[in-house]
Amino acid sequence: MTIAVIDYGMGNLHSVAKALEHVTHEHVVITRDPRRIQGATRLVLPGQGAIRDCMGELEKTELRGLVEELLARQSKPLLGICVGQQMLLDHSEESGGIPCLGFLAGEVKRFPTDMVDDRGQRLKVPHMGWNLVHQHHDHPLWQGIDQDEHFYFVHSYYVAAQDDACVFGTTRYGRIDAHVAIARDATFAVQFHPEKSSRAGLKLLENFVTWAP
Repeated sequence: MTIAVIDYGMGNLHSVAKALEHVTHEHVVITRDPRRIQGATRLVLPGQGAIRDCMGELEKTELRGLVEELLARQSKPLLGICVGQQMLLDHSEESGGIPCLGFLAGEVKRFPTDMVDDRGQRLKVPHMGWNLVHQHHDHPLWQGIDQDEHFYFVHSYYVAAQDDACVFGTTRYGRIDAHVAIARDATFAVQFHPEKSSRAGLKLLENFVTWAP
């Protein structure tokens, strides 16, 4: 087995790779070589920063077409992380509107700057730190992870998927239930950073390594 972390120049590539190496004896590579990506048995699509830059770099490295093909075929497990989750949707509000990969119907929206919690206290944007994730459907990647477990987040934009059947986890920030875990077929994607989320994050990565969709 080879796990390929897709290197298009964005995301915590080495942190993700090291976390995967910690939970498996399988070969983990960071690569932008289309042949190695196509030959891998599992794929990780990371992302960090502005989605405009992520989509731009995916185009510059000429990997967009390959990623779209792999998503369409669903022939091997793929894990999206952070902006790697947001890129799977149709469209992002960022920078006046950014077309994304369109694998799942829905939008990436910005948290309002005037959000408050249930006590009326102002909430910061970006949403940064630990927050609980409520699981909405059973999934092999949730195996061994408690309901309402805490994961680590850093984001100003959040996913709002159209199909509830694709929403596998939410996080409540202010009065917004952000769709922070989405899945369809052999693809599972999360807004939080499993590589920074201690035991629960490592367990999710371990589940990904053994997942057989």
